[in-house]
Amino acid sequence: MAITSNASTSWTGGLGSGSGTTTLGTGSTFDLTWKARAEEGGATTPEEFIAAAHASCYAMALSHTLEEAGHAPESLNTAAKVSFVAGKGITTSVLTVTGVVPGIDQAQFTEYAEQAKAGCPVSQALAGVNIQLESATLAS
Repeated sequence: MAITSNASTSWTGGLGSGSGTTTLGTGSTFDLTWKARAEEGGATTPEEFIAAAHASCYAMALSHTLEEAGHAPESLNTAAKVSFVAGKGITTSVLTVTGVVPGIDQAQFTEYAEQAKAGCPVSQALAGVNIQLESATLAS
């Protein structure tokens, strides 16, 4: 059975001078402007939502990958930086992760982190984007 997530956006005005709000299905509302998207600052951007989606999905994918290998993580802290270039679109998503995972070494953690990057459904949805795993750090 498919689970459907919802969001809606209301926009007023032209691209450069307009503004809008995006409301998530859970009720959270975020302001949007082109200036924030093209010049960084002042409001949320579509890329910020994509970064949040990628970081959270990647954390779940890595947790699953580790658990399937018999190494359930104690904790994973992930981040994604999604880059947007006006006229080109979304160009990169750069992931970082730090994890506390008993029973494995750094090389194994890096291998599982790469596997999870490929298996993450948001990574798959972003197939046309350069996805990088900048760092996978095993913490104690």
